[in-house]
Amino acid sequence: MLAKVCGAALQGIDAIKISIEALVEPGFSITLVGMPDKAVKESIQRVESAVSHSGLDFPRRKILVNMAPAEVRKEGAAYDLPLAVGILAADKKLPAETLGEYMIMGELSLDGSLLPIKGVLPMAILARKMGLKGFILPAANATEAAVVNNLSVHGAASLREVIDHLSGHSPIPPTEVDTRGEFGKAIEEFPFDFSEVKGQDSVKRAFEVACAGGHNILLVGPPGSGKSMMAKRLPSILPPLDLHEALETTKIHSVAGNLKGGSRLMSHRPFRAPHHTISNVALVGGGANPMPGEISLAHNGILFLDEFPEFSRTALEVMRQPLEDRTITVSRAKYTLQYPASFMLVASMNPCPCGYYTHPTKECTCTPSQVQRYLGRISGPMLDRIDLQVEIQPVPFQELQGAPRGESSAEIRRRVIAARAIQQERYKDSPGIHCNAQMNSRMIARWATPDPEAMRILEQTMTRFDMSARAYDRILKVARTIADLDASPEVTAAHMREAVSYRNLDRASWGLKL
Repeated sequence: MLAKVCGAALQGIDAIKISIEALVEPGFSITLVGMPDKAVKESIQRVESAVSHSGLDFPRRKILVNMAPAEVRKEGAAYDLPLAVGILAADKKLPAETLGEYMIMGELSLDGSLLPIKGVLPMAILARKMGLKGFILPAANATEAAVVNNLSVHGAASLREVIDHLSGHSPIPPTEVDTRGEFGKAIEEFPFDFSEVKGQDSVKRAFEVACAGGHNILLVGPPGSGKSMMAKRLPSILPPLDLHEALETTKIHSVAGNLKGGSRLMSHRPFRAPHHTISNVALVGGGANPMPGEISLAHNGILFLDEFPEFSRTALEVMRQPLEDRTITVSRAKYTLQYPASFMLVASMNPCPCGYYTHPTKECTCTPSQVQRYLGRISGPMLDRIDLQVEIQPVPFQELQGAPRGESSAEIRRRVIAARAIQQERYKDSPGIHCNAQMNSRMIARWATPDPEAMRILEQTMTRFDMSARAYDRILKVARTIADLDASPEVTAAHMREAVSYRNLDRASWGLKL
């Protein structure tokens, strides 16, 4: 008898349908076809043991399983459950006519219990899109899948429960989640607050501008000046995720297997801080079993790169395309995938190998050529893609002792949210554009054209420091954000002066300092 079960495979952060066809005939052999990987081929042993521990006999006959479409590689142990269900239905131990109503996915242990799998959220979205009645999966993944409305999600603890549900003996009650209601009530708590930072008012202001417009920012300063400490507080002033952003972000982390059991929609913007020894594949994504990299895991959030020049040159250069296009295309011999990568880059670095080139009191031991080589690890094109470049100095002891408590993250965040609200209204008719950092050239010409005095300041700055056309666009975007923080419809000279002050680390000005 032939039985068909609906499953899914992940491609990028989306899922595609996989049809699992099981045929049981007289004879004695087991064959899997349809490009299964080693983990799928090994599933027969798990399935056989799980069926036996569920109180049923595994068919000792000729078993042929086809996983279509054949040109798509099937990877991982998540096909254990649909294979078991398909074989039992083909052996007439389960009603085959009800299988077409469900998507079924899950990994089996030898005793028949179900283990959690990756990528449940995009699979659930696909099941709803296909118009299926429900989704049967491990109980640990049920809450995550139930985020998708208009889909009956049945979380099972074991193969025995799935058998009883499909047979109608003991239906599994659906898992229900009030996605919008719970998302709206989510409380954001942050471990760090800007009120704890004494001094550094100019750097705090730069962070506020960066978060208000979604701009990339680079901090350059000696050790102990507070670069990492302040960067860790950035999530506390970012605007909250909206429902669409939360769904998209959760999908990425679902595919990567980063969600814990019982997870719902992510309510916090991600903050990723990979070490500078990270490999190119771990940063951009891909691999033998394709997975999102750090730049995609930071989507809708922050990618913090401490010790920026210590990252490999190829790793930094490979980020240029996603910084511009806000997507990353991973092309390999056997596949081409596209992952979203709309993140805010926050980088920090020392000004020289010893770290004290710009220190007000400590002497630098580096030669000018060593400093130049160190700074040269960050290419001009990469530097052009960073909107704000800020120098930071250590806070003197006297200021640390006498400085009052700083402005809280909540107060800064209110201004950031107000500026983002202006931008959302401005770009409401432009799909995919949420903040000033995402403006294209046409939008810059329409929304960020400065007044004559501001344009004169920009012209003088571009000429003096020999800045590129890309830097020109970046300055206009930042000036537009500063104007939004002032709720000003026009980009004035004051806004432009502040915007150009954030480009004081461009390569030409570095050369002048050396």
